[in-house]
Amino acid sequence: MSDPLTHLDQSGEARMVDVGSKPATRRRAVAEGFVRCSDALLQRIRADDLAKGSILRIAQIAGIQAAKRTDELIPLCHTIPLEDVEVQLGLAPGGVRIRAEASATWTTGVEMEAFAAVMAAALTVIDMGKAVDKSMVIEGVRLLEKTGGRGGTYRAHDASEIAQQPRGEPG
Repeated sequence: MSDPLTHLDQSGEARMVDVGSKPATRRRAVAEGFVRCSDALLQRIRADDLAKGSILRIAQIAGIQAAKRTDELIPLCHTIPLEDVEVQLGLAPGGVRIRAEASATWTTGVEMEAFAAVMAAALTVIDMGKAVDKSMVIEGVRLLEKTGGRGGTYRAHDASEIAQQPRGEPG
């Protein structure tokens, strides 16, 4: 039998999970995503000549801001005092690769913060590049790794292979 859904009470109503009795531990999560886009947009990003500014730098800031405000974006998500958020973007064949890492010493995990960072960065790439390429697609958003807490360590089965692959050109 699968574990019960923690955000539902016994009658099926939504609730915020009580994490007050859980010990604070160092928690870290890494997520990634990819924005598939045209060669024309990639060339413009590489040349840094878009009217709205540097897509990669602005998307990086958007990702950091989203991680810090995840509790405002996702219902029932706890406010977490983040200690560190890193968002990296790089050009890769066919698009922009995004990787976000969030960490905190707290009573609940930071996976949603890492995901929020990836998604906000991806949406910013789309917003800033849509004048050149309206067909962009966000793909492959997933958790690569999480550490800390009662659940222990999770690592995507191919995360070590991905970590060793080039991330594309630096952002």
